[in-house]
Amino acid sequence: MKTLLLTSQGMRVKDEFLKILPKPANEIRLAYVITASNEMRPRAWLDYDRNILLAMGIHVTDVDFEGKTIDEVRDMLNDMDVIYVEGGDPYYLLKHAKESGFDTVVKELTNKGIIYVGKSAGTYLACPTIEQGLWRKPDRDRHGLRGDEPAMGLVPFLICVHYEPQHAEMIKEGMKHTMYPVRVLNDDQALLVRDDIVTFVGKGEEIEC
Repeated sequence: MKTLLLTSQGMRVKDEFLKILPKPANEIRLAYVITASNEMRPRAWLDYDRNILLAMGIHVTDVDFEGKTIDEVRDMLNDMDVIYVEGGDPYYLLKHAKESGFDTVVKELTNKGIIYVGKSAGTYLACPTIEQGLWRKPDRDRHGLRGDEPAMGLVPFLICVHYEPQHAEMIKEGMKHTMYPVRVLNDDQALLVRDDIVTFVGKGEEIEC
């Protein structure tokens, strides 16, 4: 079964994360993908989530696929139970996911049952494109990408993360110009995907824009 947990703010939904683990936390091997933040400082959010995972007893290995070959990426991920893709710069993440073959390897491994957890940019990467990353920040650095390239397409809709009420009009405008359905999450919410069944999880009601 393909299992994805697509979050806005990672361990803010740690209870939902614990529910989907296939065995006790102290037996879980987790690839903690930090590539999206390579050009960003400071990166306090990396330590925040990593420390929560370690406190659960999970075996956490930092993974950076920038500059790696597809065979090196496979070697880094093959023995993992969970691939946890952290936040940061979504276009930097997409660029190096394509160059390294990370996108291809993730599709292979999730089809074999390895769990994918996305946080922020990591959630964008699971969508058909990351065009929604330009709705709030149209002038962001695209790192040589056009802006509408295919992402991993693990789900057939776009996800807007870090929602606050002042973002509603911006999201409504973006929805007029995309061919994809749009789901919206605040930082206490996530979408759990098991094969083709999508379940909203977290606090409050799902946001409609």
